[in-house]
Amino acid sequence: MTEPRPISIVPSVLPADFSRLGEECVALAEAGVDRIQWDVMDGRFVPNLTFGPDVIASCRKHVDIPFEAHLMVLDPDELAGRYVDAGCEILIVHAETAPHLHRTLARVRELGASPAVALNPATPVAAVQHVLDLVDMVLVMTVNPGFGGQDYIATMEPKVAEVRALADAQGLTLDVEVDGGIGPSTIAGAVTAGANVLIAGSALYRDPEGLGHAVSDLRARAEAARAS
Repeated sequence: MTEPRPISIVPSVLPADFSRLGEECVALAEAGVDRIQWDVMDGRFVPNLTFGPDVIASCRKHVDIPFEAHLMVLDPDELAGRYVDAGCEILIVHAETAPHLHRTLARVRELGASPAVALNPATPVAAVQHVLDLVDMVLVMTVNPGFGGQDYIATMEPKVAEVRALADAQGLTLDVEVDGGIGPSTIAGAVTAGANVLIAGSALYRDPEGLGHAVSDLRARAEAARAS
């Protein structure tokens, strides 16, 4: 079994105030998050429209922590370069949108970013088992993508465990990320299943004690679940 990857708490900025995204990024960095995720939606692969590269580039100068772009788009090959230029160090592409997944992931690496691949809840792990050597992270969606504030699909935990076991069997040191419905009541299950990168949106912003408390609380719960 490979050495466990560190726990990372990564916010989605979907619940943030879009009129002051630069300030919101600063607040998240000060709260102690490990990086920031931008949920890029094209209105085609998923219903909503969110962040173009110019918006992300305008926020890049405000913080030094890494950015990751979750490309929920039908044509990641066309857009990847623009999000790298905008300052995203990690690009996540969906297996469902890349018919030539090896080529797409290799292109992300060529652009100088860290490639990652995402799986919708109904997409089997088999869709990525032959590209694990090309990625630094696998994202297992624990909601159907396109909207924030959805309920965690607990039946995805065996899928998280399957990804982790497959990476271990291949001797690969990969991050396994989960995104969707992560909060105080669900984070332990995700970590116990094998996830180490936890995306949180609504749970961070609705904590009455503020972002700093929310981040610390989720990190403590994740570390406790790993240690148990």
